[in-house]
Amino acid sequence: MYLDSRLECDSTFLLTLELSQIRLHHNAAFPWILLIPQRELAVEVIDLTQADQQTLMKEIALSSHVMRDLFHPTKLNVANLGNIVSQLHIHIVARYDKDKAWPGPIWNCGIEESYDDVKQAKRVATLIDTFHTYRKDFNS
Repeated sequence: MYLDSRLECDSTFLLTLELSQIRLHHNAAFPWILLIPQRELAVEVIDLTQADQQTLMKEIALSSHVMRDLFHPTKLNVANLGNIVSQLHIHIVARYDKDKAWPGPIWNCGIEESYDDVKQAKRVATLIDTFHTYRKDFNS
């Protein structure tokens, strides 16, 4: 699968679902994952087949459950922007009414925090374990 170099640089691979690669965004200021459908030249959701669109919606729902149940946010932000990186990718971000950017958007807000190695490894392991648990429930 082609992966835009900016997505690769800004995130860490977690796992692959039926359609999408799931990645942890490196901005530790917000619990944030990316879903990247593994379809060449997909820029918009409408570039996917109808079957892939349905699969993507299921994967967004699965990922949203994982994020909500792990991080207990005030609100989940689910977005497909792609103004800078055109490769189709979906952001799922756990937001809190007390986070540093609330109620504004997180993009270009100037709030960047890095994971240390231990915190990132723990976040990666927790997300992977939770996805595996939830995938079993979603496939039942």
